[in-house]
Amino acid sequence: MKALLYILPAFVAATLCAQQPVPARPQTKSILLMNGTAHLGNGQVIENSVIGFKDGKIMLVGDARTVRIESGAWDTTISIAGKHVYPGIIAANSTMGLIEVESVRATRDFAEVGTYNPEIRSIIAYNTDSKVQPTVRTNGVLLAQITPRGGRICGMSSIVELEGWNWEDVTLKFDDGIHLNWPSVISRSFGDEGPGPFEKSKTYDKQLQELENFFAEAKAYAESEKPEETNLRFEAMKGLFKGEKTLYLRADYVKEITEAVAFARRMNVKKAVIVGGRDSWMCTQVLKENNIAVMLGRTHDLPARADDDVDQPFKTPYLLQQAGLLFCIQNEGDMEAQQSRNIPFLAGTAAAYGLTKEEALAAVTFNAAKILGIDARVGTLEPGKDATLFISTGDALDMRTNNVEWAWVRGKKLDLTNEQIGLYKRYSEKYGQR
Repeated sequence: MKALLYILPAFVAATLCAQQPVPARPQTKSILLMNGTAHLGNGQVIENSVIGFKDGKIMLVGDARTVRIESGAWDTTISIAGKHVYPGIIAANSTMGLIEVESVRATRDFAEVGTYNPEIRSIIAYNTDSKVQPTVRTNGVLLAQITPRGGRICGMSSIVELEGWNWEDVTLKFDDGIHLNWPSVISRSFGDEGPGPFEKSKTYDKQLQELENFFAEAKAYAESEKPEETNLRFEAMKGLFKGEKTLYLRADYVKEITEAVAFARRMNVKKAVIVGGRDSWMCTQVLKENNIAVMLGRTHDLPARADDDVDQPFKTPYLLQQAGLLFCIQNEGDMEAQQSRNIPFLAGTAAAYGLTKEEALAAVTFNAAKILGIDARVGTLEPGKDATLFISTGDALDMRTNNVEWAWVRGKKLDLTNEQIGLYKRYSEKYGQR
């Protein structure tokens, strides 16, 4: 008890030492960005660009040397010569806003009790006052898919902008899909002498049969015109069979991926995506034939097997690109919410192992938007899309040069301060650092 009394004041003091940035107001004045290098997100680059946005929408994208700008047509003109402008980076499959401190149970709100929870809506638990999101925005990550975890069927994700007062304000797309953790084909025992060897799971077939039965019942319910009584779990599943929602299948190994794809086809699920996909490079033919996209796990990871190439996670994006698969890079893993700031650098590593810089950028912008079904609004710098973009003084995919100076979400200019920057300034002042 005495230890707790010491800890709580310290925790409160740390929490209050830096103020949260205030959500921005809607755009009221038109803005023109001149002479920067524009990375459009679709593979194109305009070296000397002009980008104009008004009322939260991009109105103009072109070459500053050929586009005619009428005098007085834009309220504010900003010269960004020598700088780079990018579409907002998307953190797919993230628990951001659902967790604050991993070691504190009371701040973890990403999983529900039970095994089958398709009716659970992660957006309800999303915390716009979290101190994590401001730290992520400073590296250009401006959108996220807020995803539940735990159980066999985790629940529904939603897509949010990382700017706003509450979850109703920030949601770009409600309940875009249902997340399913595919049964693991391998298991490992742990004893007094440490972990044992990997072996085939003895319960895999049983778990798969339970999943088949659940989907069969849900499909029958969806096809019934007037069910005898309402079943909330099956009501949430209806969208999968009508093509209104995506089924996100969390699977890593070849057997898991191929059986998950066959399962989705057998159950007549209209849209399915593989999440994780460590071995996706080994079964590209199956994925391509069934038009299955991949949300690839973080590139900054160890190989899945002892005999894999040590750089296999680094070059997997290139192999998927060569196979013609639609994929994006996401950051699921330890401290994934806090480490979402590193998503541009995950793409940068993929660029060092085969992808071009613009292909790597697309893997965290345009490709992610297409997989999530939001590419009509975000993912690229194009007229008619939301003005969700940022400006960096250097290459945003390189941790040595990424330095985000301005960022906008639907034309709203963000305050890029955060608690970590506040602490840095505070103690730089204390110790005389300038």
